[in-house]
Amino acid sequence: MRAKPEPMQVIKERRDGALLRLVKAVPYIGFMGISFDRRGDELTATMAYSDMLIGNPAVPAIHGGATAAFLETAAIIELAWADIWAKIEMERLSGAEIAALPIPTFPKTIDFTTDYLSVGHPRDVYARARINRSGRRYASVHVEAWQDNRSKLVAQATGHFLMPSKDG
Repeated sequence: MRAKPEPMQVIKERRDGALLRLVKAVPYIGFMGISFDRRGDELTATMAYSDMLIGNPAVPAIHGGATAAFLETAAIIELAWADIWAKIEMERLSGAEIAALPIPTFPKTIDFTTDYLSVGHPRDVYARARINRSGRRYASVHVEAWQDNRSKLVAQATGHFLMPSKDG
């Protein structure tokens, strides 16, 4: 006899809780005003506008360093989320079991190249990361950022990361 499936709300709460726990493990994410919205296994990062993000008050434009940091954060969280997603879905961990998991070791940046495509205006910025390759030791990720229209990118980046050891 088959087990009764979990209610969708329970599954959603478990997944959202795992993502929130992951994001809260990095205080810098909160400092930068970055949040993540989950739809299934896809994440959209949002960097909420703040005056502290402005690099050139004459334009005004979001500082390139803030933009690059946002893109790199989106890439690292995407890699960590992919690992957690596989674990919580394949092993069907409960919310309590997820809470008991150790905070994962995050990937380390090998290199990160950002292309600035247009001015980052003083408003929220959104980003999505796509994992091109992720192996035992190395991962390659592409990230795109936009503001009002996803087809008009503010910046894009490609990063290569050293993946944490699975041995402990």
